[in-house]
Parts: sequence; structure tokens; C-alpha cells
Amino acid sequence: MSKAIRIAYLGPAGTFTEMAARQIPGAQTAAFLPTASVPEALDMVLSSAADRAVVPIENSIEGGVSATSDALAQMPGVQIYGEYLVPVQFHLMAKPGTLISQVRDVLTHPVAYAQCRNWLAKNLDQHSHIPASSTASAAKSLSGGFSADAVIAAEAAAELYGLEILVSDIGENKHAQTRFVELGLSGKPAPKTGSDKTSVIVELPDDRPGGLLEMLEQFAARGVNLSRIESRPVGDRFGRYRFNIDAQGHIEDEAIAEALMGLHRFSPSLIFLGSYPRADKSESKHEGNNTNSAYEQAKRWLDSLR
Repeated sequence: MSKAIRIAYLGPAGTFTEMAARQIPGAQTAAFLPTASVPEALDMVLSSAADRAVVPIENSIEGGVSATSDALAQMPGVQIYGEYLVPVQFHLMAKPGTLISQVRDVLTHPVAYAQCRNWLAKNLDQHSHIPASSTASAAKSLSGGFSADAVIAAEAAAELYGLEILVSDIGENKHAQTRFVELGLSGKPAPKTGSDKTSVIVELPDDRPGGLLEMLEQFAARGVNLSRIESRPVGDRFGRYRFNIDAQGHIEDEAIAEALMGLHRFSPSLIFLGSYPRADKSESKHEGNNTNSAYEQAKRWLDSLR
């Protein structure tokens, strides 16, 4: 994108989502538009109020982000153009001059609190947790006069809201990451790089024995590895599920293209969410004789028989 872009993200300023949004090419000159929810961020793209939206889709500890999975299934017209990884480090912070011995009430998002519970239990055994809508909103509220002693948030929030870090990196898992996706209006997929991922949402057309196996065989038969598969209820009745799937490869790979055609025959309500570069830059390979050249040779052989 050559012009200055507008990026909607889960706000307020200082969230991990903003940290991911600042990794987008062109973000140096972008206008950042904080939103209160995933559907609001997507709606800004659909209404052309923003060029891109950045939302969390998966956490290495908590798993998939259901709000994002559901919004992508229910709000057609957007597509993934990139993914970004952000290390998740939580810091205990307070107003300048606060002593850790004075901390009783801790304000933070429930997910952040869960990941810091062990440290808090060992070091602040008399504390109580006050839930917040996000770690950044907790920091913003404390700086604005909210009645709490400390918050747990990302490092960027301390500088933004004039807070002092009392203890750094108190999360239980020191290697935790959150994966974010960059969304824009549906269109031509991002160019193939050789280190790609393709995301889809597949709804089982009916509840019958072997239905899930038939869906997965579309990938297995073509040597396509899946890096994520998560189920979400469709919501109209029990026993109806849709599956959020990330497959290694690009739609320009014949193995992925044939798998998508097989999925579409299996479930016409298939939602293509995009092919885009992998954040980890790992090469996307398909097992067995499933290279593009192998498919081309097979097609030439078949054409010779017709």
C-alpha cells in the first residue's frame, strides 16, 4: 500500500494488538484507530472507515480467540493478508511512588491475571483481582484515578500512561506468544512467498458418522499439513459445528487448490479467509508427490488419454 493507511485495532493505546499493528508494512505513517471489540474493528474495514484491522486470533497458552473466530464466520467480506507474533510479557505497574507492599487490589484483564496467578499467589497472597476489558484499559484507568493499587499490563502501557513498573515479566510462561491477523476487504490473496498459510472456515453440512474424517481427508490425501484446527458451534442447534483451519501452503499451490475444491464440494458454505505469509517464515511443503510439477505431470498424462 503506497498511501498512508488507517489501521483499526483493539484499543486503547498500549495493547498487545497495537504492538502487532505496528509491524504492518507502512505502519510508520499509519493512522491508528482504537476499537472496543473485534466486530467493531472488522466493521470499520467493511465500511471503509479503515484500510486494515488487526485482531488477535490465537494465543500459545489460551488457544483460539473465539470472538475473532465467530466474527470472521459471521461478517463476510474480509480477508487475511498477514499474520504477526507478539511475545506476551506481563508487568506489574503502579503510580510512581507506590511500594509493592502497598499493593492489594490488582486491575487487569482476566486472561492476563490467569497467566500471572502463580506469581501473585506467591508474592501478593492478600491481593484481590479487579477485572478489566484489556490490560491497556486497566493502565489507562489507573492513571485516570481508578481505585486500584496496581495493574498488570504490557511494558508500552507504563510509558503511555505514566506508570512505574514494580516487577517485570511476572507471567508463568516466559515463551508465551499471541498471534494476530491483518484483515482487509476480500480480494486477491497476498502473493505467494513459499512460506505461506491458508485459512478457511468449514461447516459440516450434516451430522453423520465420518463427516469430520471426510473433511480432514481433503488435506491428508494431498499431503497438506494443518497448523490449527478449532471447532466453534454454529449456534442454531446442538451438534452443529464449524471448523477454523490453518493449512500450510498457498492457494497457488496445486495441493491447496485441490483441497479447497474438495472442501467446497463437501461443504458449499466454505469460507476462504486468505493465503498469506507465515510469521515464522518456515517453508511450506506438501508431503508426498504433491508439488505443483507433480500435479502438472499428472494433468498432462490425463489429457493425453482424453
